[in-house]
Amino acid sequence: MYRFLLTPRWFGINVFVLLAIPFCIFMGSWQLSRFEDRMTASRDAKQQVSTDEREAARPLAELLPVDKATSGKQATATGRYDKQLLVPDRQLDDRDGYYVLTLLRTDGGKALPVVRGWLPGTPDPAKVPAAPKGEVTVTGALQASETPGDNGVSAQGGLPAGQTSAISAASLINLVPYGVYDAWVTLNTGDSGMTAVPATAPADSGLDLKAFQNLGYTGEWFVFAGFVVFMWFRLLRREVEFIRDAELGILPDDEQQDRDQEQPQEKASA
Repeated sequence: MYRFLLTPRWFGINVFVLLAIPFCIFMGSWQLSRFEDRMTASRDAKQQVSTDEREAARPLAELLPVDKATSGKQATATGRYDKQLLVPDRQLDDRDGYYVLTLLRTDGGKALPVVRGWLPGTPDPAKVPAAPKGEVTVTGALQASETPGDNGVSAQGGLPAGQTSAISAASLINLVPYGVYDAWVTLNTGDSGMTAVPATAPADSGLDLKAFQNLGYTGEWFVFAGFVVFMWFRLLRREVEFIRDAELGILPDDEQQDRDQEQPQEKASA
């Protein structure tokens, strides 16, 4: 009864199934490994943030450009505070507030964005402590420039004067007449009584949407593998039922005609 499995049509079906199942399993396993890698990277990144806090600070120039290896490292820079901006819609300990961002003009001419601290409520320049005068040396965690729309960073435009939605050199360079480092620093201790903003893990190292997409793709590929097996058994069962019905002579006329046309071709190929 199962000799039909040796016909060319079923030979093609069987080859497809034998290739499709390992491919789906391989792709599902690969997507799962990507998810596991992101979980490991997220755990390591969180541990690295706490480790970096205990390391000795290094000059800013030694840590640039910012990448996964240098993000969160303790950096130090010397200069004079200049323009001050407020960064709205920033949460800390589940409370709404804003960052106080001040540009530090360094001896090299460029400015380093420094987050001096966080304040609760809506941005109000009158409530913000003035930046220290004269030359200062700051120490804090180095961070990469933010990208509007990513990791909760607002992409809102049309903010009032003196505010910026993202701490990014691309945004700040339009607000000041001098160059800005493509990085920023959050002070370890909040300035003038403000709450210090904790450092964050490097980009693409957390359990973000991409990580859960990998997990979703894992399930999809394994479902595809199961669907291939299901369809193969369904086709097999249907073929067996056709043969039994043909032997009993109970096939509809049109199906019987199709079967009669297929059988000579299959016998000739065999």
